[in-house]
Amino acid sequence: MFQDKTLTCRDCGNSFTFSAAEQDFYAQKGFKNEPARCPDCRKAKKEAIRASGRRDRQMYETTCSSCGEPTQVPFKPSGERPVYCWACYSAKK
Repeated sequence: MFQDKTLTCRDCGNSFTFSAAEQDFYAQKGFKNEPARCPDCRKAKKEAIRASGRRDRQMYETTCSSCGEPTQVPFKPSGERPVYCWACYSAKK
């Protein structure tokens, strides 16, 4: 039913084969789009995400409620609750 296709990686620009077996797998999983990256670039992107521990997360500048030092937090402080820097947060645990 499926036939091998040659696609171009959007990151490195190299050609790669989207095999019939991969196409069948994508169809079984309900994936609608073909891969945009070659296997090497897909692997590199996954490793970069794992290494960072998080996807691009917006950080907000604030002041630690305990020590008064400037710090960044991954949520927008509302002012209703205290916000701590990493050191003070860890010490309070």
